[in-house]
Amino acid sequence: MDPIVRPLPDAPALVIDPIGSGRPRTLVVADVHLGLGAEPSHPTGPPEASAPGMAEALLRYVEVSGARAIVIAGDAKHPIVGTPPPLRRVVFDFFASLLSQGVPVDLVPGNHDVGIVRYLPREVTVHPASGVVWGGVGIFHGHRWPSNPVLRAPRLVAGHLHPGFRLAPTAEDPVGKRRCWVRTPLEPRPAPDRRRRRHIEPRAREIVVLPAFNPVAGTEALNRERPARGRSFLYRRFLSRGSPRAYLLDGTDLGPLPTSW
Repeated sequence: MDPIVRPLPDAPALVIDPIGSGRPRTLVVADVHLGLGAEPSHPTGPPEASAPGMAEALLRYVEVSGARAIVIAGDAKHPIVGTPPPLRRVVFDFFASLLSQGVPVDLVPGNHDVGIVRYLPREVTVHPASGVVWGGVGIFHGHRWPSNPVLRAPRLVAGHLHPGFRLAPTAEDPVGKRRCWVRTPLEPRPAPDRRRRRHIEPRAREIVVLPAFNPVAGTEALNRERPARGRSFLYRRFLSRGSPRAYLLDGTDLGPLPTSW
């Protein structure tokens, strides 16, 4: 039986029930981007996206979902090169606050996570950037091609794209761009030729792309413009293979997305 993968309503978090695998119910998020918008006077970040606030929200989602583990699918911190001294304590305290509630935390590094390991509590489990198989779900960030074990998983979960959807602007929301989920059933590929290849073809029947957890992280309006992150293989090798659909955080089905990436 396949694991159950479902977005948590009104939250940028995914719940995985890894049936029969020995793994607990798990909450998966991506693109936390600790330090985004931070200033010397506010090293934890702006009020609407502060590290303590995001940790509190994450623990609230754990409680609501009944999860017993957390996996962060990349980009836990924001600076790509290095970890500035003021951010080091912020990173440590963020993870320590999650661990203090008895919730194990795993990290699959993203492209922003270079050098983060030395500033994490030692209880955090860090996986290769090529991903991890978590109870039948292949989890990776999306900046690096996943490993063969991840590609063999029946379902895939990635971040990195910061998917969004542009709606008609209103007085309350003049930009009209909302974070969204992307779920893509994948079509089976023809049998590969017999030439030896380093990586196998993905065997997943679905890939889910997570919205950015950080509420002030930039989003890509996938329905209106050619994505700036179009260089990512996620578009060409995964989303364009199937029929991607976008969903708001409240579950609203926004319909199919274009695949001319």
